[in-house]
Amino acid sequence: MPRSVLIADTTREERIRIVEQGLSWCGDSSCDLCSGCSLGAGSVDAMYRPYIEGEMELAEVNRKAAATRYVHG
Repeated sequence: MPRSVLIADTTREERIRIVEQGLSWCGDSSCDLCSGCSLGAGSVDAMYRPYIEGEMELAEVNRKAAATRYVHG
C-alpha cells in the first residue's frame, strides 16, 4: 500500500523527498531541476514550496499548476 503524501502524515524532510522522487522520472533518477521537462517546475523551492512548508497539499499545488499551464480544447 502506498504511503500517504498528506501534510498531516509527513514531515518536511519527507515532503522534500516525495517531491524529488516525483520529479526524478525524467532520466537518471535524480532530477536536476533544469526546467527542461513539460512540468517546468524549475526548482523544488519555486513550485512545491507551499507543499514542502505544509501550507498546501501536493494535489492542490499540482491542480494550481495545471490550471495555469494547460489550455483545454
